[in-house]
Amino acid sequence: MAGTNNPRRAALSLSFLRGTGHSTLNRDRCHCGVYQPTTTPIVEEQSARLLPTPGEQGPNVEKPGVDHIIGNEDEEAEIYGYRRSKLKTGITWFFIVVSAGFLRLVFHWVPVWMLKATHSQCSLEHATKVLIVEYFKKYKRNFVKNISEINARNIRFLPSTSQSRIWKNLQDLLYFFIDASYEKEYSVLHSATNQMEERDGDIQQMEDLNLPTALIVPTASGSVIETDSIQVFRCRKTLYIWEKELKSFYRLRGLDVGHTAEDLHKYRGLSWVEQARRRIIYGENSIRVPITPINQLLFLEALNPFYIFQLFSVCLWYTDEYVWYATVIVVTSVVSLISEVYQMHRNQVVLSNTIQTADTVQVLRPGDQVDTIPSEHLVPGDVIVIPPQGCMMQCDAVLLQGNCIVNESMLTGESVPVTKTSIVDRSDVIYKEKEHSRHTLFCGTQVIQTRFYGGERVTAVVVRTGFSTSKGSLVCSIMYPPPVDFKFQQDSYKFVGVLAGIASIGFIYTVITKVMRDLSPSSIALDSLDLITIVIPPALPMAMTVGILYALQRLKKQKIFCISPRSINISGVLNCICFDKTGTLTEDGLDMRGVVPVSQTASKVELSPMTSAKMLPHDHLLFAMATCHSITVINLEKVGDPLDLKMFESTGWSLDEPGLDDTNKYDMMMPSVVRPSAPDVVISNENVETEPPLELGILRQFPFSSSLQRMSVITRQLGASNFDLYCKGSPEMIASLSRPETVPTDFSEQLLQYTIQGYRVLALAWRPLKLSYLKAQRINRDEVECDLQFLGLLVMENRLKKETTPVIAQLHRAHIKTIMVTGDNMLTALSVGRECGLVSPHQQVITIKATAPHQSCPASLTFHANKTNTPSSSVVTQQVDSMVQVDLDEKTNGSYCFAIEGKSWRVVHQYFPEVLQKLVVRGAIFARMSPEQKQQLVLELQSLGYFVGMCGDGANDCGALKAAHAGISLSEAEASVASPFTSAQPNISCVPKLIKEGRCALVTSFGIFKYMAAYSLTQFVSIMILYSIDSNLTDIQFLWIDLFLITVFAIFFGRTESYNGPLASYSPPTALLSFTPIMSILLHIFIVISFQTYCFYYVQYQPWFVPYNSTLGEEEDIYGCYENFSVFSVSQFQYIILALVFSRGPPFRQHVYTNFLLTGSFIIMSICCVVLTVAPPQFIIDGFEMVLPPADDADAYFFRWEIILFSVLYSVLAIFTEYVIIDYIFYRKCRPKLHNISKSKKKYLALERDMQLDKEWPPLTPYEAEINGIPDKKEVILDASKLHTAVMKSEVNGSAPGAVTTITQFHSSL
Repeated sequence: MAGTNNPRRAALSLSFLRGTGHSTLNRDRCHCGVYQPTTTPIVEEQSARLLPTPGEQGPNVEKPGVDHIIGNEDEEAEIYGYRRSKLKTGITWFFIVVSAGFLRLVFHWVPVWMLKATHSQCSLEHATKVLIVEYFKKYKRNFVKNISEINARNIRFLPSTSQSRIWKNLQDLLYFFIDASYEKEYSVLHSATNQMEERDGDIQQMEDLNLPTALIVPTASGSVIETDSIQVFRCRKTLYIWEKELKSFYRLRGLDVGHTAEDLHKYRGLSWVEQARRRIIYGENSIRVPITPINQLLFLEALNPFYIFQLFSVCLWYTDEYVWYATVIVVTSVVSLISEVYQMHRNQVVLSNTIQTADTVQVLRPGDQVDTIPSEHLVPGDVIVIPPQGCMMQCDAVLLQGNCIVNESMLTGESVPVTKTSIVDRSDVIYKEKEHSRHTLFCGTQVIQTRFYGGERVTAVVVRTGFSTSKGSLVCSIMYPPPVDFKFQQDSYKFVGVLAGIASIGFIYTVITKVMRDLSPSSIALDSLDLITIVIPPALPMAMTVGILYALQRLKKQKIFCISPRSINISGVLNCICFDKTGTLTEDGLDMRGVVPVSQTASKVELSPMTSAKMLPHDHLLFAMATCHSITVINLEKVGDPLDLKMFESTGWSLDEPGLDDTNKYDMMMPSVVRPSAPDVVISNENVETEPPLELGILRQFPFSSSLQRMSVITRQLGASNFDLYCKGSPEMIASLSRPETVPTDFSEQLLQYTIQGYRVLALAWRPLKLSYLKAQRINRDEVECDLQFLGLLVMENRLKKETTPVIAQLHRAHIKTIMVTGDNMLTALSVGRECGLVSPHQQVITIKATAPHQSCPASLTFHANKTNTPSSSVVTQQVDSMVQVDLDEKTNGSYCFAIEGKSWRVVHQYFPEVLQKLVVRGAIFARMSPEQKQQLVLELQSLGYFVGMCGDGANDCGALKAAHAGISLSEAEASVASPFTSAQPNISCVPKLIKEGRCALVTSFGIFKYMAAYSLTQFVSIMILYSIDSNLTDIQFLWIDLFLITVFAIFFGRTESYNGPLASYSPPTALLSFTPIMSILLHIFIVISFQTYCFYYVQYQPWFVPYNSTLGEEEDIYGCYENFSVFSVSQFQYIILALVFSRGPPFRQHVYTNFLLTGSFIIMSICCVVLTVAPPQFIIDGFEMVLPPADDADAYFFRWEIILFSVLYSVLAIFTEYVIIDYIFYRKCRPKLHNISKSKKKYLALERDMQLDKEWPPLTPYEAEINGIPDKKEVILDASKLHTAVMKSEVNGSAPGAVTTITQFHSSL
């Protein structure tokens, strides 16, 4: 390992120099710490190794003596320190030399082995390398990284002396050979130096700079310190710094941690020197996808174990003069290698061109000076100026002044521009990205235009750069995709290991038997090693890949695009699908249903009947609809949220964004102005000249927040002396913020009336503000969004997509669990769930509400059930196992499902983990769920053994799409890169199509793998039988089997299309090493051995039989004999029958006869084999070196037909074994009976069984409760099954199922 004294490493400008640190870890503790990795789940680089985690130990299991750095709640990683041992290094290199470099090759495949072979474990303070063990679900991933040292004394701002490129490449190759974890290191500031290489004046100026000799280093808490040197390592584009006081490594963060809004506003611009010092630590602000040269890619790919084994096989075959097949394998391997490397290089270039962007930006310098610099030079703390015409953001920044209209489709999938506002300068507000996303400009998003006040600039402070930005995290998720937790892939590697074990046994047996017969050493070596290439077929990876390629083509024809081919197989075993609601199950757009204004009489306040917005008087309700939105005008067209657009268009008003000349009417402010479309509408018609027209200026906007469930605007009517606040949001939230006397008495009943019909309902409120203009611009929203006057309800209609209901029904018939996870309110979600069939009409729905602990009250859990003869039922419990008498009907107890909102989910997730599992198993509706909670739900389902698919429109679903086994995005925006599958058809009809293709691909992969394994073992049996007489198959016989039989079948095997009938109610098997596949292969091989052995001995009892002379095989390589003929003839039919047997049809694939190429191959090859056995031409006899039974002897000639009869008998027996014994008896009959649910990895089966048997859970009793703390507002939960029956009766009787009729019928049924 190269240390700090290495001349080349020291010469790299501003590179990280390796060195030792200083620490005082207790020596009685385990020498390891824990660091928290990046928030985006990404996988290993080339030096990483993926290993299964023993047992069920998850990432959050703390080990004794392991320190923790809390930075991310989802993942943890253990980190261990290592230091080079000279003794271990010497011994290791001795064995590397003895093994002719093979051991070094193994270390290249598993770098952690070389680390442990050449280094000794030590404390992190003395370590020169670290081993990072990161847990991900049931896997752990190992990273070997070098610890480097950044020393202020060794920093130079000039480029190092140029060296020959050839010499540098040779040095890289040497380092790579010595160190398995070697990675090239680059200059931190090379972009700055490259621009000045040709400018001597600039170089002299830089040399004369008197820079401070200390480094500026951000700490884990967000503060900044100065130090002479630091120790760091890089892992997956993230820098980790050694903290001497904490005795652990922490992730380098920007200004997004530990800074208040006031701290951000204190930044006035960095000087050039300060910026350069920060760049030493933060590096360049660039997101570069490394493009590996083709020659290096070829070299690295050629070291793949598959190609190494093929190289070994080919060398052995050429030595054994098996030239034809060896040449075919060489040509196909070279073509495959070159095409694979070309595709990898092309993908890198395309991704790099797509991702990498650079621009010039304007930054503030001390003294309010503006400087233009390359975007690569930006560091956290820089203050950038956003140009009025907009720009592409090159970093994450927080707005300090002005507003911006931003297109965030690259990150969220939403093409609707959003408004970004400046963050308030307050010391009690701590900046958090998720809470202040409306003040944050994210890297990769497009600023369309800016809005500013007077001549002030629109400025923002840089908080994150490079790969730490939101765009950088997204790119990392593409570069390092998460592993697919699929047992088939694990078992395939294990099964290859089993084949290797069988090959080893055959190798040893062959060596012993041939030595006992005194054969030559060369013959023994060739024959023994040849067995290894026979048992482990080199064409296996190619055959496995072909099936996936065919599946990709079929998916593409159905307009489903895949960026992760390895996810296709796992999509075939999906048994749980989570759906987003808006844009996925329902139409994206909304239709305006009407407005429900508040009418006030002397005695009470109540809601009026629904009316059209254009019928409203010029009052605050109409003003709220005209102003409370985020619509902006771009290129003379209004753009914004579809809901806002529908609401505004229903008013008939117009929106204008005046220029600078018109701002004097609004105190030099540049607001959006709304006015009635008719230009002659004024407040008073008596004096048009003195009375100003009816215009409202939107002076400030508080953007919509999903956590606050509302948005609001501060407006002023032209000519008015005061401001007005209009607020829009969820009805429950607006009602809680309004004065109780202004909330209608029938609010709950009317709200229920509309939401139960599936309408989307919003509420509007208003209050006057007596503030100065300056106070209105700086006041916090919490201070004004209170004491509101309730104005009315806005009713929008969200229709189901026509494909939704039949697809849900199809999935239910296939016994696939369906879940709705949405950010909408509970009643609307329940209504949509009932309408689309996700919740069946007669299924009992139990709503779970949870309360977090407060003061002396512990956390509580409440179950609300739709009960017969009672409006609602519930019981509040603090102990989940409380013995409470259950009132659920016997007939509905087994069919109930749960519904829960995000707020309650958070409490249950934290305080009731035992209830959480049952909730997830029976959960059907998850409403008001945040993006993080959607991801948590997917992970919980996976932990219970479900194979989870997530279908969303790309907006706020990225986390869940990435976490699911198979994510399906219905958005064609760039956010779809978070999902392995993207559908060009924006509806859920793609889900059953994907499942069908996944099942077809999985069955194909199973069939090909079993066939290739059976082919190898069949040929192994033939060789072992012939080895007993020192004979063998001839080269042309090998070529006929390997090239014309096996290769043709393997290529055409996967062309069988997916089954076009209904989805089967069960999934194909996923484990190769389970009882059914193993028994299938064993029974077939037993039959193969029986027939080949019988033919081998049967021919020896024939009267015309002549024994084989073994000396011919050893001296002249003549293997033709009667034993060879009988074994070869029957085996070639076995290869054909095995391919036919393993090519399964319905219910997962079409019948084999629909695959015309494969069926034609069966027919042609069968005819050829019959001809080869019965009456081959003379040139075939000579080429195959066959010795046939004499044609002039009737008994001998009949023996040829006996081989055909034996093959027919074998065919019948093989088909009976596979379809009757294996598939029907073992898989369908015995397996379910022998399956132990309690010990199954599918934990949801045991939970489902327990809930079916437990008649006392969930605990329910009659209940009435207040809603949202509003007195006298009782919660009403309808019995949906009775409501459905009532609606059906009304439809039969000819009356429309209107809201009033439905509610009346429901109450009358009670």
